[in-house]
Amino acid sequence: LSSLKKFDEIKKANQAAAKKLVEDQLSSSSEDDDEDAEVKQGKILDKTFTIYTSQTDGDATELERTRQYMNEAFQSGAMTCLICIASVKRNQAVWSCCGCFCIFHLVCIQKWAKDSLFLVSSPLTDDDFGKKDYPWPCPKCRFEYKRSETPSRYYCYCGKVENPTVDPWLVPHSCGQICEREFKPSCGHKCLLLCHPGPCPPCPKMVTTTCHCKKAKPVPRRCSAKEWSCRLPCGRTLLCGQHACENPCHAGDCQPCPRVSKQRCICGRQTAERLCASPQWQCDQVCGKCLPCGNHTCEQVCHAGPCGDCPRSGKRSCPCGKTNFTLPCTEDVPTCGDSCDKVLECGIHKCSQRCHRGPCEICRQEVEKQCRCGKHTKRMPCHKPYLCETKCTKIRDCQKHQCRRKCCSGNCPPCDQVCGRTLGCRNHKCPSGCHRGSCNPCPETVDVKCNCGKTVIKVPCGRERTIRPPKCKQLCSRPPTCHHSTQEKHYCHFGRCPPCRQPCHKTLTCGHLCPVSCHDEALVKQTGLHQSAGPWEQPSEPAFIQTALPCPPCKVPIPVECLGQHEVSPLPCHSAHPYSCKRFCGRLLDCQNHTCMKECHHVTKLNSSADGKKAGPECSQCEEECTKPRPAGCPHRCVLPCHPGDCPLCLQMLKIKCHCKLSVLYIECLKLTCADLKEKELLISCKNQCPKEV
Repeated sequence: LSSLKKFDEIKKANQAAAKKLVEDQLSSSSEDDDEDAEVKQGKILDKTFTIYTSQTDGDATELERTRQYMNEAFQSGAMTCLICIASVKRNQAVWSCCGCFCIFHLVCIQKWAKDSLFLVSSPLTDDDFGKKDYPWPCPKCRFEYKRSETPSRYYCYCGKVENPTVDPWLVPHSCGQICEREFKPSCGHKCLLLCHPGPCPPCPKMVTTTCHCKKAKPVPRRCSAKEWSCRLPCGRTLLCGQHACENPCHAGDCQPCPRVSKQRCICGRQTAERLCASPQWQCDQVCGKCLPCGNHTCEQVCHAGPCGDCPRSGKRSCPCGKTNFTLPCTEDVPTCGDSCDKVLECGIHKCSQRCHRGPCEICRQEVEKQCRCGKHTKRMPCHKPYLCETKCTKIRDCQKHQCRRKCCSGNCPPCDQVCGRTLGCRNHKCPSGCHRGSCNPCPETVDVKCNCGKTVIKVPCGRERTIRPPKCKQLCSRPPTCHHSTQEKHYCHFGRCPPCRQPCHKTLTCGHLCPVSCHDEALVKQTGLHQSAGPWEQPSEPAFIQTALPCPPCKVPIPVECLGQHEVSPLPCHSAHPYSCKRFCGRLLDCQNHTCMKECHHVTKLNSSADGKKAGPECSQCEEECTKPRPAGCPHRCVLPCHPGDCPLCLQMLKIKCHCKLSVLYIECLKLTCADLKEKELLISCKNQCPKEV
């Protein structure tokens, strides 16, 4: 039970982490959010540069470097602390180097400064500690700061506001006030931008200044470019004193004279063509002039002035320096015969030979020598050094490796091994010598490119695995994967191209073009492929495969007449064939009295001249009785079924009593109904004597 409980807890934690990761990716990859952020970022930059551009009549060409720093401040993951290799967020306390303008977490730079000062001062003795203010370097540019300059509080970029509030409508870590830092190099003016990261732009103020050579009239120019050249010849006298500078108006000292002239050497024996800028030169001949002694000549190479006295004249000492002699310059100084007594190279003993010329011999006296480490002694010649074979076991300053040097004096040299520890970037190893404390940040930068490689941003090594690739404004150049010759225009991206939304326009069997969106790469859900192992297994997400779907049926409206030719309706092309409109047929039957009551149906025309409203062989046959009106007085029905034209004459016999009601007469119905009153009275009469009483 405990194992199952632990398994469920881990499972829930993993699911929550995966869900959060997906949400973060979806939120960060939203194009609408990115577009809103870009618009917002542009407004903030315009607000920051407003005062500066008002001084330059809208010219912002000098702001590119500052704009780059500010874009990195906005871009997610672009600002990276090189000490901890983590992103710098807008709600974290930071510190900015004034040399390279790199931004670090305040806690990280405080720990860095503390560790650097400890490593520098750790070899010192207790007497020396604290007497010198040792500096600590910036992790990136190695710009040195004093111990007193170690940051202890969080300030904005311009240093005016402590703990600046987080404002979404300002540059991160900015106070929103005018920067007012002095320009570098100093010109007396101050920065006009709102508090910003990175270096201040060049001074935009207008000043009146003249050119380098002071010949042109003063003109108004930007303070950052106040030094200018009128391009006229300089005209200043060169150092040679003979010619004038012919270069265009320039800053600083004039260049050496480029002209060539014939000049004598220092001794005056030789003449050569040389640059006018270097008139002093020596030839390679020995002077050779006779010295005042008259016995020797000057051995100096080409020189100026008198040669001087003979170097062998005056008092000279013997080789050991104990006896002085006054001899003519033509005689050599003899040895004095006393002991040499010069201190030998060992610095302890003296030379025991008689006064001699040349260097003394090496010291050959045997002495009791102590080795360099002081652990062993040995009797040996004084000139030979004594090193024992004992290896030093002291730990070097890296606090990791032993010295292992033979006969070490105790002043162990620095560790000569390479550190080799993996840096925080996880890509490179520390190339420095073995050292204590944390390694310096990796100095390398990595190019993070978009998919096409045309948009590149540089990030500190190690951040390329977590930073989002830059947004590229180039159009995607991949070939289309559907049947279209060109794909829809969209920006460079990673992964698969978005589904093609162009009309399919394939020719259907009916001849029309398919009007729906391209369906060559439709995502189709596949279900039922994976059989669960048991009820404990969670149902898996349905798999989607990409496949080409057939074109849907053609829906172009086609006017189609119904079977009975009652109406014409627009029908989709795929179902455009005669249909039943569900009305009664309505065609006049052969009886010419009734119409076909069948549902709308096909009627075969027997001949082309037939009436379109006439019933065909498919229509129903009239089975009704004749319902035409009978002649007045005829009580009989028509003996024929429903028929065209007039009914036949009624030939049935009517049984009628005569006027006197005594006789029954049989008269044809036709005669009776067609007769007038007189004729009817005659027909009804029985011709007998009327029995009625008068």
